[in-house]
Amino acid sequence: MEVIVPPTIEPSDAELIRRWRGGDTRAATQLVERHAQAVARFVASAGERDEVDEVVQDTFVRAFGALDSFRGDSSFRTWLFTIAKRLVLDRRRAERRSRIVASVAEDDAVIQFNALDAMVADESLQRVRAAVESLSPKQREVFTLRVEQGLSYKDIAELIGSTEGATRVHYHNAMRAVKEFLDD
Repeated sequence: MEVIVPPTIEPSDAELIRRWRGGDTRAATQLVERHAQAVARFVASAGERDEVDEVVQDTFVRAFGALDSFRGDSSFRTWLFTIAKRLVLDRRRAERRSRIVASVAEDDAVIQFNALDAMVADESLQRVRAAVESLSPKQREVFTLRVEQGLSYKDIAELIGSTEGATRVHYHNAMRAVKEFLDD
């Protein structure tokens, strides 16, 4: 007599999340096994080549720490990619800051800085912030990644899921809008 074994159906991400929230730690392991390679590929494609495993690990640590905020509006994998993208950007910011700090010598220090200089600098900073805040969300993201992070159009396009040409257009329009805002 032949025994027929029905095929095992893999539980959905939603089911695994429900089980993890209920205390089943094996569900978390299954989620990691299911998505870790895809997150690693995404992180590598975003330009993080040296510490992909660390970013993947940090992604899952943050995801499980914030799993109660996951509403399911997107797929779990997309949510993981969003977390990984933020981690990659945070790393780039930190690297840029450390390079800038390392490149500042004592001879570069300003000799005098008075209250009027501080007031003018603060006012200018507020106007630039207001100009950037007036941009559309997509323009603001592209502008910030280009100006603050110094990313190439190609890298920005990969991070925001767009084309390089569209990214250039968003940046050009953002620059024009910021200049117009500051000229008023």
